Amino acid sequence: MAEQSTSRRPRVVIVGAGFGGINAAAGLAKLPVDVTVVDRKNHHTFQPLLYQVALAVLSPGDIAQPIRSILRENTNTEVIMDEVTGFDMAERHIMLKSGAVLIYDYLILATGSTHSYFGKDEWAKLAPGLKTIEDATEIRRRVLLAFELAERQKLESGSHPPLNFVIVGGGPTGVELAGSISDIAKLYMTKDFRHIDPGTAQVLILEGSPNILGAYPEDLQKKAVEQLNALGVRVRTGAHVSDIQPGYVMVGDERVESVCTLWAAGVQASPLGKILGVETDRRGSVMVDDHLHPAGHSEIFVLGDLAHFEQDGKQVPGVAQPAMQMGAYAAKRIGLLLEGKGDTQKPFRYFDKGDMATIGRKAAVARIVWPFHAHWSGFMAWLTWLVVHIFFLIGFRNRLSVFRQWAYTYVRFQDGVRLIVGSQELPGWDKLAPSVGPITNGDPQPEPQRADSSTTTVV
Repeated sequence: MAEQSTSRRPRVVIVGAGFGGINAAAGLAKLPVDVTVVDRKNHHTFQPLLYQVALAVLSPGDIAQPIRSILRENTNTEVIMDEVTGFDMAERHIMLKSGAVLIYDYLILATGSTHSYFGKDEWAKLAPGLKTIEDATEIRRRVLLAFELAERQKLESGSHPPLNFVIVGGGPTGVELAGSISDIAKLYMTKDFRHIDPGTAQVLILEGSPNILGAYPEDLQKKAVEQLNALGVRVRTGAHVSDIQPGYVMVGDERVESVCTLWAAGVQASPLGKILGVETDRRGSVMVDDHLHPAGHSEIFVLGDLAHFEQDGKQVPGVAQPAMQMGAYAAKRIGLLLEGKGDTQKPFRYFDKGDMATIGRKAAVARIVWPFHAHWSGFMAWLTWLVVHIFFLIGFRNRLSVFRQWAYTYVRFQDGVRLIVGSQELPGWDKLAPSVGPITNGDPQPEPQRADSSTTTVV
């Protein structure tokens, strides 16, 4: 069914209801335009807290809210749950998977990014990444299932494979996952099992570059390593993963045993950038000008992870704050263009307020730029991270629920969402050898000779 161009007002189509899309819709709410928001999901996800769903601290409903609920008061806005499959920029048409065609006067693309396995897409089934609620619940299933299988095997045979968790990538997501796995194993599950000691679980971060948290200042990188080590997390930099298989990861010729492997090493832009047919970078992000337009298309805006926007010689990072600011800017620019005042608007400029990454209970690093310059680590950084994330959560109910759950977890040393949903099988579990002794950080361990000649490491 094609939409007819009979509206008396300009139509703005927003594709993607992430941070960029939602903020654009908010800015367009009082303009004389009709807005259509298109998204494959019916909910907006607060991605910075996805890892807390993955590690059983929060439930999905704490960090997600229906798009229709968020935009309920925007009387000029409609929401369509569908997927974009193509564009006709000459006719200003958008083709949807359902077969519908949308006509636009202005188009805002804010579909974010997805995982990049650097050409090894077969690794995705063995090492899930973290971008969606579905990803988070799958990671939760695998992490919790490893402990359950170990308990069962210990009861049945008297031994179990070492509980080694390997995270590929040492950016904020990798660091947050690592710290949280260590927390739940050493703090929250110690009294829950009768035959295994969850506290013996080991977490290893494999980072290919010389440092973890590469976008952070050097002093915070060092503080992050110190805090991770204090939690029992081991960090190996300069470690380039060459293969991922059920039950292990290859770093060059070295085999690293893993009951659960998680991916936090790379992202690529949404496929819509390439479908659009304009210039993109190597990650598929659309090259945009100072007003967030692709070359030659002042009616199109590209936001967030999907946009390659450079400021002061550097690409603006694909995190929440730039996307939110881009959304507000695009809405304001559309208003000015409607008034014929587009030339009066200054180019977009990202206002960097800083970066934060939580590492574990009372542990985090924070680079504060506004309202003052500071580098924090430890409890103060963790407290700042907590306050900021509650503030930016959409919906009072969400803020109250998250604060209540965090307070309960902090005081009682208990997390309450440890539910395993789905398959009860873990890739490679049946191929893992029982524990062979002390767990170390990267040193080869004596164990029975395997058929292959590669070195085997038990984290």
